[in-house]
Amino acid sequence: MCQNCFRMTSVFWRLRSFKGIEMRKFTTRSLVMSSVAASAIFTGWMAAPAMAQEDGAGQAVEEVVVTGTRIRRPNLKSASPITTVDAAEVKLQGATGVDSYLAKLPQIEAAANENQSNGSDGTAGVNLRSLGGNRALVLIDGQRFLPSLGVDLNFVPSVLVERTDVLTGGASSVYGSDAMSGVVNFIMKKRLDGVIVDAQYSIYNHKNDNDYLRGIQAAKGFKLADKDVWDGEKYDFNVAAGGRINEGKGNILGYFGYRKMEAVRQDARDYSNCALNFADGKGSAFACGGSGNHAYGWFLPQTGPNAGDAFANSKDGSKTWVTNDSSFAYNYAPDNYILRNAERYQAGGFLNYTFNDHAEAYGSFMFMDDHSVSQVAPSAIWSGRDFTINCDNPFLSDQQKTILCGSTTSTANATSWVSLRAATGEPRRNDMRHTNYRFTAGLKGEIVSGWRYDANYMHAITIGQFNYQNDINQDKAAQALQAVMVNGQVVCKDTSNNCKPIDVFSAKGPSAEGYAFIYAPTFTRNEQTIDVYNAYVSGDLGQYGVKSPWANEGIAVVAGLEHRTETLDVKLDESQLSYSSNSDGEVSVDEWFTEFDVPVVADKPLIHSLNLALGYRKSTYNVSSSTSSGSEKKTETSKFEVRYAPTTDVLLRASYNKAIRAASITELFAAQGVGNVSLIDPCSRSEIVKAGAPTAAQCARTGVDATKYDIAKIPDTPADVGTALGGGNPNLNPEEAKTTTFGVVLTPRFVPGFTMSVDYYKIRIEGYIGSVPAQTALSQCIATGDAFYCGLIHRNPNNGALYGSDTKGGYITSTNVNTGYLETKGIDFTASYRLATGYGDVNFGFVGTLLDSLETEVLPGLGAYDCKGLYGGTCGQPSPKWRHNLRATWTVPGADRFYVPTSVSLNWRHFGGTDLATNTDDQYLTGTKSTINARIGNYDYFDLAVTKDLPRGLVLRAGINNLFDKDPPAIMNGLLFENGNGNTFPSTYDPLGRMLFVGISAKF
Repeated sequence: MCQNCFRMTSVFWRLRSFKGIEMRKFTTRSLVMSSVAASAIFTGWMAAPAMAQEDGAGQAVEEVVVTGTRIRRPNLKSASPITTVDAAEVKLQGATGVDSYLAKLPQIEAAANENQSNGSDGTAGVNLRSLGGNRALVLIDGQRFLPSLGVDLNFVPSVLVERTDVLTGGASSVYGSDAMSGVVNFIMKKRLDGVIVDAQYSIYNHKNDNDYLRGIQAAKGFKLADKDVWDGEKYDFNVAAGGRINEGKGNILGYFGYRKMEAVRQDARDYSNCALNFADGKGSAFACGGSGNHAYGWFLPQTGPNAGDAFANSKDGSKTWVTNDSSFAYNYAPDNYILRNAERYQAGGFLNYTFNDHAEAYGSFMFMDDHSVSQVAPSAIWSGRDFTINCDNPFLSDQQKTILCGSTTSTANATSWVSLRAATGEPRRNDMRHTNYRFTAGLKGEIVSGWRYDANYMHAITIGQFNYQNDINQDKAAQALQAVMVNGQVVCKDTSNNCKPIDVFSAKGPSAEGYAFIYAPTFTRNEQTIDVYNAYVSGDLGQYGVKSPWANEGIAVVAGLEHRTETLDVKLDESQLSYSSNSDGEVSVDEWFTEFDVPVVADKPLIHSLNLALGYRKSTYNVSSSTSSGSEKKTETSKFEVRYAPTTDVLLRASYNKAIRAASITELFAAQGVGNVSLIDPCSRSEIVKAGAPTAAQCARTGVDATKYDIAKIPDTPADVGTALGGGNPNLNPEEAKTTTFGVVLTPRFVPGFTMSVDYYKIRIEGYIGSVPAQTALSQCIATGDAFYCGLIHRNPNNGALYGSDTKGGYITSTNVNTGYLETKGIDFTASYRLATGYGDVNFGFVGTLLDSLETEVLPGLGAYDCKGLYGGTCGQPSPKWRHNLRATWTVPGADRFYVPTSVSLNWRHFGGTDLATNTDDQYLTGTKSTINARIGNYDYFDLAVTKDLPRGLVLRAGINNLFDKDPPAIMNGLLFENGNGNTFPSTYDPLGRMLFVGISAKF
């Protein structure tokens, strides 16, 4: 939505959106269960080890480590709920990026992805439990992924992902800071003897048949989207090769990947072809609106006889000013991308070598270069800034001089807001390149019988380079607006920098030379690094007799040390330094940690097994930057878990974790600056006349002068975008989370092939690091008059506006602080079942989440709001009460015949309905009302996929996602406060229609 105003220049606003596990080896019966799970959609717990208990102790093959612990046990089961997505499911979805399949999990709220253009930094993230992308820890094989601010799921080579574990609940005692809402752990294929080749092509097909929206657009004279479109092509190619070293003592694996996406503009879809506003004060119908920063040019004098009155250049191109109104609004939508173009290269390798039982060396190198371009509407000379115009400017007509200066002969200067959209120019484009490197090395082995060690090192670096093109430099525009006549030629009053004057006083706009002068690309470079040193030992105390008298196994223990250092360095070009500044910082932490797994009772009446698990981590953080002397903070995290199996058919589990997240470098040290935010000012000239508008007394709380209220003089926020002051705070304390889970896992022997888990979760984060949302501050000030909220509001001293290019204009303070709490509660359901029909097996996989609450307390003691079942406004993306996925995969008999597929799979994605948050009576959520957007109904998508095994190890797959080409919901632009783009939530709903894909893989 920022395309409607000046571009965000603060480093804070750019970066804020940034922003070993062993392969499991099971018993013989476990392997059977794993093959079933591979055909289902998800396994919501460690089903294979549990299944192994059917025949008693089973035949344990090797100790395993599961996500969420470093304890090694045969047939170890997790005490926290884990949802697993395997490689087979990824191929059935036609997903070429790991963010694509993660976003479909009910536990995950879609984060920034390829469908985000305006405001995107080109990365893909994960937002577990809707608690923020920075509160879920992303791992590769149990090790940290990339610098915490540079986490980008594009980096993960999907062809090598064996499975993805999503663990709910705090895991900071095991992995350290950031694991508050849980962990996403990518388990990679690290051993390969042969060659794997995989290629896929996909394309979107959509029928534009929304007659209602097409009628609105036709009435405005807009070009309509084509009826039937094929676009958004994606090409994906991956190859991996590996082999054994020295008779199998080692293995080396290398991989290469290439991916390309073609862009899709918003004018290719009915719902996004024009910027949707409400046609009336009740929000009962849509109208094509747009930005007040329009192509004809408009002015808001701040001095002179007509100060506070808005004028526009006449549409006929004459130098005549008329009253500015909504008929001039600029439709910024068509140029915007709803699918960015991108090109990505990945390469790397894994190496391991076993010297003897005491020493196994392992390591990896991973590389990615990702180049993506976002595109939004052409730039503008933006309203919100005071520009000086000399009254003897030769471009001014006499009528314009009289209105602006009160005279046709004045030689004084006037002050005015000026706005002119460069509609004939090129769209703005953010050329984004991310280059990432990750290196790991380690040594592990047996110390003595029953005791093992693992010492490892990880270094990663992410480099982001951003070139913002076709943007108007507002300082150059200010220089070019002052023109004089010299020797019969109109020139700049200040001729430095080879200035060329601009004529903004007619709808014809400046000359090509004038545009060329005021256009100025900007360049930003950020570099982040992380270094992790980790070493731990694990052992079984049972060999020394340290065990419960009622248990078969002894106490297992882990103890270790870790040191991490993260750095950030952000450089801006000189043209941006007047708006913001370079920033840097370093965070280092020293930690020690321990875990215990205590078998209490085993093989007793009504107690098949009872185990306790404990964990503790002590951390000391040191933070510093070039502008700060630094500080030290100490934290502690812990966990307590219980696993109780009365029989082999039932497992009861519960966990309690205390987790922490230390402030990131940008949260601590980012330079403060003004940036764009979604904001509707209820006291502006268009809003104040609507039914239910705030009173004069209420608006006065926000700084509105009574005279401006009476004559409705406050400028509207253009396209519902205002400005806020954001930035770092070096005094931030770590967040603290308390997470509780308990549930049951069922593997009934009387229903062969069936598994099910039901788990309750509660996550509460105290003192969360964030900022008071601008809309919340404004609505709370109006509703309550609370001095804290009202003190955050800074209206433009001249006209009362809540937007501007810097702190001289209007803004709302939204810098980082330790705020109140975040809390979410709910229940997860997972199940899998293999049905033998006599005509091929059918494997079912199910995962669903019932959301009980999603609360936010903005500040301690000032009340909380709950976004369960709501969307829009402060609640942002939809948070339905219920979501699920259900996949049924039929293994087709007779697949040895060429024309018979090997499998046919149907997936049902259900996303529950949500109500508009601003329609509620909650004082923290109330805002723009609507009937047409009062509710987004249930969304059901159906995805069909088939596979065919071909000779010579070839496997063909094809599928159609969103089989019935369901449109995303059309939503008024001003309600899209979070991850909104193109009048919808493209990260939440399928924005482009039906996706068809075909792929082939081979193993040699």
